[in-house]
Amino acid sequence: MPSLSTTPPRHAPVVRIAHWTGALALVLMAASGLRIFNASPRFARRGDPPWPLWPWEGTGVPVEFTLGGWLGGARHWHFGAMWLFAAAGALYLGHLARHGRWRTIVPLRGDWRDGIAMARFYLRLDRHHPPQGKHNALQKQAYTAMVVCGAVSLTTGLAIWKPVTLGWLAAAYGGYTWARWWHFAAMLALGVLVLGHVAMVLLVDPYALRAMTTGGYDEARWSPAARDARPFQHWLPRRTPAAATAGGATPATPAPEGS
Repeated sequence: MPSLSTTPPRHAPVVRIAHWTGALALVLMAASGLRIFNASPRFARRGDPPWPLWPWEGTGVPVEFTLGGWLGGARHWHFGAMWLFAAAGALYLGHLARHGRWRTIVPLRGDWRDGIAMARFYLRLDRHHPPQGKHNALQKQAYTAMVVCGAVSLTTGLAIWKPVTLGWLAAAYGGYTWARWWHFAAMLALGVLVLGHVAMVLLVDPYALRAMTTGGYDEARWSPAARDARPFQHWLPRRTPAAATAGGATPATPAPEGS
């Protein structure tokens, strides 16, 4: 078996840089955004009935989860992190488009069946991990949803930042108040998806951390498909491909180089 030093990286350097840059920017944006929200922790305009889609109108976020110290400081942090987030997203999406790697994260025809198979495996209704490429069907759906939520959060953020200059964008989201709501909802959904992603990495594929830092990844021994891994089960690497195949595990499909 070739060593990790001679195998192609699982993630290209540009992907790894964009990933960690975007992760840092997202944390800064979330913390500073919560501080901005605390300046007016409601979505309904003054004198209007409480916002129907938010039962905690008027309730702020504990200051320990915020960044910026005050409204002006939080805005500086938020906009600075926003441009960093946008740059990381553009770098990542540009790489996917240029090299055709978008196929590794965008759900394709028939992936809904693979998603059901993955769900059955995670629910312990099936014994072995379904065959997959670099990412399974549920991962592709989650990653695509992250991209959509990120795009919505950026565009709604621009709409509420410049509601006059970009009035057409605010109007596309239903006006300033609705744009502000969609901005908060998109960031909340993105946060939930990211937390789920982190949990699944730690519980199912901790070796992905190495792949996203140095690029090294032994697909034949470490991938969830090779280990039949699911939460709290089969964390250790597969000993040898031959032994695992004899035991009934499905060999992992090699990942596209450098994606």
